[in-house]
Amino acid sequence: MAEQTDMGVRRFGRVNWVGTATLGGREVKRFMNVWSQTVMAPLINAGLLLMIFTIAIGPGRGDVMGVPFMTFLAPGILTMTVIQNAFANTSSSIASAKVGGNIVDTLMPPLSAWELLAGYIFGALARGWIVAAVIATGSWLFLGVGLQHPLWFVVFVTLGSAFMGGLGMIGGIFANKFDQLSAIQNFLITPLAFLSGTFYSIEALPGPMQTMSHANPFFYIIDGVRFGMIGTSDSSPWIGLCVVGAATTVVLGLVLSWLARGYRLKP
Repeated sequence: MAEQTDMGVRRFGRVNWVGTATLGGREVKRFMNVWSQTVMAPLINAGLLLMIFTIAIGPGRGDVMGVPFMTFLAPGILTMTVIQNAFANTSSSIASAKVGGNIVDTLMPPLSAWELLAGYIFGALARGWIVAAVIATGSWLFLGVGLQHPLWFVVFVTLGSAFMGGLGMIGGIFANKFDQLSAIQNFLITPLAFLSGTFYSIEALPGPMQTMSHANPFFYIIDGVRFGMIGTSDSSPWIGLCVVGAATTVVLGLVLSWLARGYRLKP
């Protein structure tokens, strides 16, 4: 009885810091063990996109929102790469464990739903920030794009990574095979990322499409990072903070409830 009580305290009372840190460390090691695929490949893709746009239309495109097109484009590509990596980190981790039949190794330790959530989101934040730091450094070295508002940059990269990490957990929990996870990424995440002001200002869109963009949290993540890097944006960063903060709260709340019930995780 005493042993059961102690286990209950560890699981639902005091935070199991060792277990949470172990899970978070495992998530970081998981993507760093194959860093050429999980970190280097997205960075090369981002660099190629910037190079292609520079060669193809950069010089003749003119200014966008009062800044050169390549300066405007750099934050969008950075954010798109960050959110795709944060989503991929949690979704692939959970889906791989489910398909491989070893998800029980994560569920059996004395970790509460909060602690499981914290461990997975830490991995998403770490991967998102590694990608953001490297691309931001490259943008500064080769394009001269620095950080006009560093605090806003930190806030939106962090919130964006947490939001996408939560969506990745939803995708990983919901999917029972990799085909389903690929469908979520290809038909939901990628289109929303591309159609959220990554390559253009939403001021160029017709009225109805502008309204739809303002209802899309992806737009506010990209817009907030752009404000942090170049000091210009389509909307107020305070509005973006409220929208992305609320969306992140809802997503993580849903994941927390699923983890607490073992939804689509327990046999």
